[in-house]
Amino acid sequence: MLVVPLIIFAFFTYGSAIATRAYMGEASAQAGTALRLAVSALSGHLNRYEALPALIADHDDIKELVSAPDDTALRDAANLYLKEINGLLKSSDIYVVKPDGETIAASNYDGPGSFVGQNFSYRPYFQDAIEGRQARFYALGTTSLKRGYYFAAPIRTGADIRGVIVFKVDIDMIESSWGGGEYKIFVSDPEGIIFMSGSPEWLYGAILPLTADRIARTEASRRYANARLTELPVTRQRFEPHELMTLAGERGSSEYLVLSHYMPAEDWTVNVLMETSSIRTQARTALAAVFLILCIAGLAVAVLRQRRGRLTERMQLQTEARNELERRVEERTADLARVNSRIEEEISERRLTEQQLRQTQADLIQAGKLAGLGQMSAALSHEFNQPLAAAKTYTDSASVLIDRGRMEEARDNIRRIGGLIDRMAAISRHLRNFARKPNEKLGSVSLDEAMHDTLEIIAWRLKAADAELRLDLGTRPPVVRAGSVRLQQVLVNVISNAADAAEGLDDRRIEVSAFEEAGKVVLTVRDHGPGVPAAIAERIFDPFFTTKGVGKGLGLGLSISYNIIKDFGGSLSAANHPEGGAVFRIELQSAAGLMPEAAE
Repeated sequence: MLVVPLIIFAFFTYGSAIATRAYMGEASAQAGTALRLAVSALSGHLNRYEALPALIADHDDIKELVSAPDDTALRDAANLYLKEINGLLKSSDIYVVKPDGETIAASNYDGPGSFVGQNFSYRPYFQDAIEGRQARFYALGTTSLKRGYYFAAPIRTGADIRGVIVFKVDIDMIESSWGGGEYKIFVSDPEGIIFMSGSPEWLYGAILPLTADRIARTEASRRYANARLTELPVTRQRFEPHELMTLAGERGSSEYLVLSHYMPAEDWTVNVLMETSSIRTQARTALAAVFLILCIAGLAVAVLRQRRGRLTERMQLQTEARNELERRVEERTADLARVNSRIEEEISERRLTEQQLRQTQADLIQAGKLAGLGQMSAALSHEFNQPLAAAKTYTDSASVLIDRGRMEEARDNIRRIGGLIDRMAAISRHLRNFARKPNEKLGSVSLDEAMHDTLEIIAWRLKAADAELRLDLGTRPPVVRAGSVRLQQVLVNVISNAADAAEGLDDRRIEVSAFEEAGKVVLTVRDHGPGVPAAIAERIFDPFFTTKGVGKGLGLGLSISYNIIKDFGGSLSAANHPEGGAVFRIELQSAAGLMPEAAE
């Protein structure tokens, strides 16, 4: 009875150690990759600026400045040059220091934290550079209180060192990329003080004991200015070849796998930490998974024996079910074929009905125009009789004038006859174009031209109603997307209705205006008649609905106009004006910028 518990205990004891070792090795390899990337990023970022201090130190303005440090003009020129270079290189600060440590020019000369006048003789980078060596140093700025990495180079004039050029590089950009990841990355100095960290709470904390010697060396260089240094509660241990570190915090202690890399040129150590809790959880999970797999394997053997007895029965049931399914599929396929046939017949019938409907609509539009032409014929015969009578008079007069030798006056009569003939031809042409059936092609139509042709057709109606048409299309008449002939038909219908409404009134003005609004062209036609009664407002665009007397209209004009404007992608509506009368509003798509073309 005790054998099984002992086997399970041994399995978990030794298995846990083996799984932890494997996952710890895998995590160490991943953390090593992260460490190499962090080191490469730091080195690459700093190496871009390494040669720059020497190049700037060799500039003529800098050499002249350290030779005459009290020259105000040289200082101003150097300040502007350093500010320009700092902006181009996107560095933190660049400044020039005299041999006594006083700063005489800086890129931040005009800022609130200017380095000009500050003395940096205590900085190790200054001490090394003034002795003729290229220097590096990382520290918290005592003036700006910003962390940075400093490059320093001597400024030589001949064989003499007259000053030091210092180049400060901002490292916040690299540090900001370390936060929120799987790994915790920080950089520590030789005293174990953390200078850069993806975890802000660790900044200026020490992972080594803060002994008096370490504190003294740090304060001598003023590396961290007035920053408060703290000693982090760190405990170190090892797991086989791996270094571990336990760090106590407000939320308890956390154990980390630690990988470090020392960078000799920068004199700091890059550390990558990875929490071991996930590693140990993975090891326990893997061990539990193996145990479960073994248990499942045992259960699988037992289940397999049971399934063998039922396999033949299930196969027989599946065969019967498959045959039944095939039969139902065949029946359903036949039903679908019949349904598809009926659907195809209905589609054909609907297409035929749609074609007939479109043909009927086109015939109605044509009938409406022809009805309008019939109504115009009586008045137009009067329009034609007047120029014909005048032409007859001019002809008789011309004959008499020729007989009397008054040729110039006879020619004038002939010219007048030609003008009358052109007038009648223009009226005839517009009526012919208006009467023919349009096609469906749409294009750019100028409202100015469409209105001019419309007025040629309805001039008789306006004259008969003694109506005054006031036209305002703006200084630059709009261009719309429509068909010219069908648009004329709409304008003829709407303006004729306005003339009907104004006939017999004291105020017989008809106002037509156009303007652009939200990418569309709006054309309004207003009369000063009784307006649209509320009782018929919803039926005014219905086919065969009219308020005129018998024989004065078919009730198709507004219905046809409504559908024409709808085909153009626009809208036609009617409303009452607040000051009286009806307003018909036509909205069409603007075709501004396009050349007008024949639409029908």
